[in-house]
Amino acid sequence: MKVHFKNTREVAHSIKGLNLNRAKQYLQNVIKKTEIVPFVRYRYGVGRKSQLKKFKGTSGRWPVKSAQNIFQILRNAEANAKEKGLCLNSLYIKKIEVHKAMKGHRRTFRAHGRVNAFSSHPCHVELWLLEKNTRINRTFAA
Repeated sequence: MKVHFKNTREVAHSIKGLNLNRAKQYLQNVIKKTEIVPFVRYRYGVGRKSQLKKFKGTSGRWPVKSAQNIFQILRNAEANAKEKGLCLNSLYIKKIEVHKAMKGHRRTFRAHGRVNAFSSHPCHVELWLLEKNTRINRTFAA
């Protein structure tokens, strides 16, 4: 995906373990900027926001492009699960991993005839959805 690795990693970390419907709603709220993504690992240089009062940290952002791309992946995974006949209400995000992809190299031209590197930092996303096991405790009278 052509989105920043660090932002996508933080979005993925914030939705890991959530129910599929809640994760989709959370990403839509991030896009509308009514909920925030707490930055845990890559938090240096990230501003402090008042929406983070319900979280432990104080650094966060609203990475819209990363949220939109992960939302598309969730919709695709939901369609795959529906095609396989799984119960959509019991699906949750078991595992979501974000890995660095190969950098895209470009050049930017500076003053006095200098040239600097201008790299992009894309990523790969891996997502696993699982059904929660609903165990019913039954007592049998003999």
